[in-house]
Amino acid sequence: MENKLDLIELLEYIDPAFLGYQEWVNVGMALKQEGYTAVDWDQWSQSDSRYHSGECFKKWESFQGTSSPITGATITQLAKENGWTSPFKSGDGGHELDWNDTLQKDDLVIIDRNWIEGKEIQEPKKWEPAKEIIRYLETLFEPSETVAYNVQSWQDEDGKWKPSNKGAYDRTAGQLIEELTHCGDDIGAVLGDYNEEAGAWIRFNPMDGKGVKNDNVTEFRYALVESDNMGLEQQNAIMRELELPIAAMLYSGKKSIHAIVRVDADNYAEYRKRVDYLYDVCKKNGLTNDNQNRNPSRLSRMPGVLRGDKKQFIIDTNLGKSTWDEWKEWIESVNDDLPDPESLEDLFAKPIELAPELIKGMLRQGHKMLIAGPSKAGKSLSLIQLTISIAECLQWYGFDCEKGKVLYVNLELDERSAKVRFVDIYEKLGQGHSNVSNIDIWNLRGKTSPMDKLAPKLIRRAQKSNYMAVIIDPIYKVLTGDENSAHEMAKFTNQFDKIATELDCAVIYCHHHSKGSQGGKNSIDRSSGSGVFARDPDAILDLIELPITEDRYMALENEAICQTYEQAIRKYNPSYNAISQDDVFSPKQMGMHLMSAIKSQAILQEVELERQKAVRAARQCTAWRIDGTLREFPKFDPINAWFKYPIHVLDDSLKDISLEDNPKENWKKGVSKSNQSRSEKSKQELETAFSALSMDGGPVEVSEVAEYLDIARNSVYTRVKKHEKFKVEDGMVCKNDVPSVVGAK
Repeated sequence: MENKLDLIELLEYIDPAFLGYQEWVNVGMALKQEGYTAVDWDQWSQSDSRYHSGECFKKWESFQGTSSPITGATITQLAKENGWTSPFKSGDGGHELDWNDTLQKDDLVIIDRNWIEGKEIQEPKKWEPAKEIIRYLETLFEPSETVAYNVQSWQDEDGKWKPSNKGAYDRTAGQLIEELTHCGDDIGAVLGDYNEEAGAWIRFNPMDGKGVKNDNVTEFRYALVESDNMGLEQQNAIMRELELPIAAMLYSGKKSIHAIVRVDADNYAEYRKRVDYLYDVCKKNGLTNDNQNRNPSRLSRMPGVLRGDKKQFIIDTNLGKSTWDEWKEWIESVNDDLPDPESLEDLFAKPIELAPELIKGMLRQGHKMLIAGPSKAGKSLSLIQLTISIAECLQWYGFDCEKGKVLYVNLELDERSAKVRFVDIYEKLGQGHSNVSNIDIWNLRGKTSPMDKLAPKLIRRAQKSNYMAVIIDPIYKVLTGDENSAHEMAKFTNQFDKIATELDCAVIYCHHHSKGSQGGKNSIDRSSGSGVFARDPDAILDLIELPITEDRYMALENEAICQTYEQAIRKYNPSYNAISQDDVFSPKQMGMHLMSAIKSQAILQEVELERQKAVRAARQCTAWRIDGTLREFPKFDPINAWFKYPIHVLDDSLKDISLEDNPKENWKKGVSKSNQSRSEKSKQELETAFSALSMDGGPVEVSEVAEYLDIARNSVYTRVKKHEKFKVEDGMVCKNDVPSVVGAK
């Protein structure tokens, strides 16, 4: 088959010595399933010290196939874990992505093993064992730091030599260097005699002189990178190409190079995180490390000793980047996807075509828009109304919308409630639903994740749907970090850019206002949190509530009454035509027309109930001024509208209402802001995390909350203790008014 992978080539990336028994058997079953021979399996297995002649052929005959066979995908996955990358590009015969796969390239992959040239290692021309060890000690340790080592060994049933005890940990690097300097290369007189078949070992981090466990490590300075799943020359080349901050690189005397890498962690927790990151980078670039090497007290090979017919020696010192921070920054920047600078030489050669307008005079396709406002402003309903307006090619706040497909990402409502809102708004607009198929809804209540993790999954699902807009509601469900931090919010809003760029669609979302009066502020300054929120989008719409007098509410009631009476007359006596143009604005006149047109007392009672309902709805209406800041278009005059649940209805009569702040009240803003304690902020963050992670208000694991807030588990317990609404039981955070369930997830 064209473009079919050669599994034999992939086996070169898999060392059978690192596989468990079942994994080894699975490789054989996969080879048989894909049409390979027992010889192929046998030849590959011979590199394992556990190999027994004839065993592969015996096992091969027992592979009879099952209803769920082991396929070549097993070998492909093992090869990927050891640095293999597919030569096929997406759309050119490549593999099909899983539903939860993301469409972002792995920035940690630096090296293409297919093209890297091996770098030979050179044995020392003059063998000076003491100087080798002294060089190692001077490179890795301070003179006053205690060094642990082991020269005693034993041989297991497989013939492998291993350390036989804890070794020695009673001298400092300075003491050892002094004694080695005067030993005349008789290192056994200083360290003790070792078995030349086994070699000797040394711990690369300083110890406290009381033991050799992780608890005895005094400085989490280095980590061990060791991988023997490829030739020595390739190991040497890849370690150098990765610019690993290597303090010392040693030859083990067998199949591997030991790189002592600077991680410079402040504590064990940070050490673990940094080593995980280091091993992840190494693995994705072909270097598979033994998990046991993660321990900061791990024994590594000691230079200056023999191991069989080979020497353990220092290959080089102080390679790659000088510090962990420098290396990590380099790793994350070397593979960036930034475009190259572009010459403007042809700027005037042909007209520049701008992106088409999605909302006329407001927003272009592929751009971003933010709707900001206080709670109860109807922001979410406005977004649904916008979704419908694009799908049906209607006006939205008086602006024409281009017709197209929309993805509405529902993060807050349950599936049925969300659908009811769409139905309600469709019916209230009263313009049919012939193009409702243009709307897709992605219901994620209880299944949300931080925006940096959600964005690639969204792109994966939407890439072939040709959406003109993606609407995300609400964003607090996917908001991570401190919203007042410009740096953290820049990282957050960058996810919207990724969606807009990858899908070539508009991204629209809403956010809440900051506390206090908004009338005296510019629209760009009203959104809560960092100014990044307001300065990032291409278009911003701000909803500011208008102060409504009793007279205006009376007028709204009268209007609602007149409409109720008119609708009743049209419904029950459509032939009645005595109503004048002026009458439709007078509740008294319309009441008289109602009595003339309808004689049934039962119907009149129904109309009365509708009138009462209309009056209550009028009293619940709120008035809003919609102000805007546009990057691509001229500023528009403020829009005034009533929020008549579930839609906003334009009303120019509201434009005469002033929003000027009372200067005498301005001092209260500063006081209010300063009075917000850290405790209140911590409580709010806990509430946000629980709301985002909880399934219908149920318990959430402490570890999940810690990961969401990027804090330690102990900090979660502290925050919960100070919050009257929450408690912790059996490792679960739950509401005080909701009984927890032991073992609930």
